[in-house]
Amino acid sequence: MDATDRAIINRLQHGFPICEQPYEEAAAELGIGERELLERLRAMLEDKRLSRFGPMYHAERMGGGLSLCAMSIPRSDFEQVAEKVNAFPEVAHNYAREHSLNMWFVLATDTPERIQQVLREIEESTGYPVYNMPKKQEFFIGLHFTL
Repeated sequence: MDATDRAIINRLQHGFPICEQPYEEAAAELGIGERELLERLRAMLEDKRLSRFGPMYHAERMGGGLSLCAMSIPRSDFEQVAEKVNAFPEVAHNYAREHSLNMWFVLATDTPERIQQVLREIEESTGYPVYNMPKKQEFFIGLHFTL
């Protein structure tokens, strides 16, 4: 990762311009052209330096459901279970952890009722139970990683 890629990631973590030409404006702030910005973002997504680039929506404010979930998966099954879990369009932010509950992910659904349906579907697909941990209170932390 070169200095320009680091600058792109550092800048875009703090928000994306809301205007008619957002990529052009972001590129100008970074001192590069719009095409270069798009090419670099595409390359970072393709080679997995970035796992995702896009907006974050507040599902609950839009009438949907949101929940933190965890699973305990044997190491021997972890990759295949992760593939099955990640195949659900409602799953985001799936991470491996060093803990007995070693797979953690977020579910974001169109309706609050869909959370339970997706949990059942994941359990049926993987053969492992899912621990549902809906939030009780929201805190905004504003986490950024400087590269």
